[in-house]
Amino acid sequence: MGAAREVGFAWLTEPALFFAFLALARLSGSLRFDEMLRATEGGLWLEHTAPLLLTAAGFFIVLLTECGRIPVDDPNTHLELTMIHEVMVLDHSGPMLGLIEYAAALKIFVLEAMLLHVLAPTAAVHGWPGFGLFMLGLAAIAVCIGIVESVMARLRLLHVPTLLIAAVLSCGFAFLLLNR
Repeated sequence: MGAAREVGFAWLTEPALFFAFLALARLSGSLRFDEMLRATEGGLWLEHTAPLLLTAAGFFIVLLTECGRIPVDDPNTHLELTMIHEVMVLDHSGPMLGLIEYAAALKIFVLEAMLLHVLAPTAAVHGWPGFGLFMLGLAAIAVCIGIVESVMARLRLLHVPTLLIAAVLSCGFAFLLLNR
């Protein structure tokens, strides 16, 4: 059941990611991933604030869903009926559990880094100051995730698709705003 829920929520997050990437591709004028993530450099953030905020909001919901965080899933629960991501982890121990935990940490790092590139062009600063800004931005996003987990309760399973559809609409509207 948990694996089916995980896949069910994953396929609802993919359209939001596609629309977010389409919006970034439209903004950057390129289909190369590195150029899409650098789309906010050079003052484009000020010209396209609304689409970028919509894209970031949808991307943040995708991050919370894909990483099994509180509004969608509770990583601390051990009630199998309500588990989404953690139910697949129950069958593993030892090195395999370590690999699953490492993959989850890597997934949240990659999604946070992509969200950071949408919100703030930290790649424009080179060297150690750029690395410091990047780490500070990752810490700020982690704090935002912690705040969301602190103030929100876990959503009922029937309400999670509504949240994911809101993420799709947010990124879709961002793409439409960039095409006007």
